[in-house]
Amino acid sequence: MDRRLSKRETMNDQPRIGIVGGGAAGFFGAIACAEANPRAQVTLFEAAREPLGKVRVSGGGRCNVTHHCFDPAQLVGYYPRGGKALRGALTRFQPRDTVKWFEDRGVALKVEADGRMFPTTDDSETIVACLMRSAKQAGVTVRSHTPVREIHRNTATVQAEPFEIVTRDDRLSVDRLLLATGSSRKGYLWAQKLGQTIIDPVPSLFTFQINDRALHALAGISVPEAIVRIPGTKPNQNLSQTGPLLIAHWGLSGPAVLKTSAWGARYLHDRGYRTPIRVNWLPNSTDDDLRSHLQHLRQDSARKAIASFSPFGFSRRLWGYLLDRADLDPQLQWAQLPKPKVNRLVELLTQCDFEVTGKGQFKDEFVTCGGVRLKDVNFTTMESRVCPGLFLAGEILDVDGVTGGFNFQNAWTTGAIAGQAMANLLAL
Repeated sequence: MDRRLSKRETMNDQPRIGIVGGGAAGFFGAIACAEANPRAQVTLFEAAREPLGKVRVSGGGRCNVTHHCFDPAQLVGYYPRGGKALRGALTRFQPRDTVKWFEDRGVALKVEADGRMFPTTDDSETIVACLMRSAKQAGVTVRSHTPVREIHRNTATVQAEPFEIVTRDDRLSVDRLLLATGSSRKGYLWAQKLGQTIIDPVPSLFTFQINDRALHALAGISVPEAIVRIPGTKPNQNLSQTGPLLIAHWGLSGPAVLKTSAWGARYLHDRGYRTPIRVNWLPNSTDDDLRSHLQHLRQDSARKAIASFSPFGFSRRLWGYLLDRADLDPQLQWAQLPKPKVNRLVELLTQCDFEVTGKGQFKDEFVTCGGVRLKDVNFTTMESRVCPGLFLAGEILDVDGVTGGFNFQNAWTTGAIAGQAMANLLAL
C-alpha cells in the first residue's frame, strides 16, 4: 500500500486528521489519534447540534458501555456479523481495556447480573462528559452542527492532502480520513464513492409486532427466561435464542426477541418481517415435568378453579391468557381438567405459536446489519485496503452485535485501533 506522505507532512508541519461522525467510534478514534500524536490537528465533524446522541439514549439513558466478557474468543460469539473479523482486533482492545480507559479518566463502571456494564452513576451523561472532556484535553476540534456535504479524494498528486471535506461554510484538506458515520445513508455513499463495497444495510435489534389483542392487554408482563424460536430454520442460523421476554402493547420484546432479531436480521428482512415464531415460556422444564405437575394439581388442588392461581410462577394474567388459548373455562376445577387439555396446556407452555406481522424499533437504539464489506478493511489498522489513508470504524462496517453492550464495544475497539494507526502512520 502506498505510504507516501504529502508535501506538508514531509516538512514536519502539523498533519491534519478529519473524522466524520460524532458518535462513540468517532470520538474514540479522535481521542486516540490526538493523544498518540499531539502534533496532529484532529477535527471531528458532527451534523447534530449535540454529538454522541446514541450514547445519551443507550440503556434507557444509563449507557450500556460494554459487556463483562473479557475473553475475545467467547466475545466474538455475540456478533451475528463481523465476529470473525473482530477476533484479532479484540485481542488489542477488548472490554477490559474499555473499563480501564474510562476508569483512568475517573469513570467507574459496574457489572449487572446479565453481564452488561454501566457507569456507577447510572447516567449516560457521565460517559458523554468523559468523552467530551477527553477530546478537549487531547486538543481535538469538535465541530458540532456542521454537516458534511461532500468528501473528495485528490488523486492528481501525492504532493497534496489526499482528502477534502466540504461543509456548508468551508473546505478542509486532510491527510487521513476516518469515517465513523454509523448507519447514516450519506456515510455509506461517501464510502462507496471512495471505492468501498457496501453490503445493503437492513435493521437489526428490533421487536416483533403481533396482531393479538389479548396478548396486547398483557403489556408490561415479563418472563425472566424464555426461548424464542423461528420454526423451520437451521441450528447454525442461531434463530433460537434464550433470555428475558417482555410483552408489549404491540407484541413481544425483551432480550430473547432482540437476540433473535439480530441473528435473523436478513432472514426476516427477506420475508417482509412476517414469520411464525414459537415461545417456550418454561425452558428449564421438560414436557414430562410439566405434565406431571399438572396431574398433581388435579389431585392436590382438586376443588380450586384453574385460574385461581398461576402454578408456574409467572403472572396470573399470563396464565389466564394461556387458559383462554387452550379454550378452558377459568372457573373449571382442577379435578375436572380433561387429560387432552393437560396436553394442550403443556404444548402452550413449551410451544406457544405466534405470527409476527412486522417489526418495531427497540427504543431509540437503531442498529443495522450491513455496511462496508469487511474483506476490504485491514482490521489490524482499520485502514481501507482499496483507498489508502481512509479508515473506518463503528457501525459503518458490516459488524453488529446483539444487545448487551457489544455494539458499543465494536465502536470502542475499531475507533481506538483506527485512531492509533492514523497517529502512527503520521509519525513515520
